[in-house]
Amino acid sequence: MDAIKFVQEQLLIKPDFPAFRPGDNIVVNYKIIEGDKERIQAFRGDVIQINGEGLGKTFTVRKMSNGVGVERIFPFSSPNITEIKVTKRGKVRRAKLFYLRGLVGKKARIKERKFINLSPKNNPEG
Repeated sequence: MDAIKFVQEQLLIKPDFPAFRPGDNIVVNYKIIEGDKERIQAFRGDVIQINGEGLGKTFTVRKMSNGVGVERIFPFSSPNITEIKVTKRGKVRRAKLFYLRGLVGKKARIKERKFINLSPKNNPEG
């Protein structure tokens, strides 16, 4: 086994975040430390990319704030991330959604993925 991978596996703390993919709309709650005060701030936006693996795995979230696009890169292994909520599942055909940077308004929307649950207990016909 590779020594670097072995050390990374020992140091990696498995966070219990929900599974999300590029195109999903998520809310990331993370701790901000200002002087001696600490607070939790929410960053809501679309996942543009998921990059890397192991301790270096990161995801990029993009949101529009007063007509200006703001992107933030979060490491999966950050202790400052308190919670991630998936608000919408996006229907995209790419792994990196950098083309959203050039789109404005309704063209920058991502369609929502529809799930059909056909399990017998949820199906009224049988």
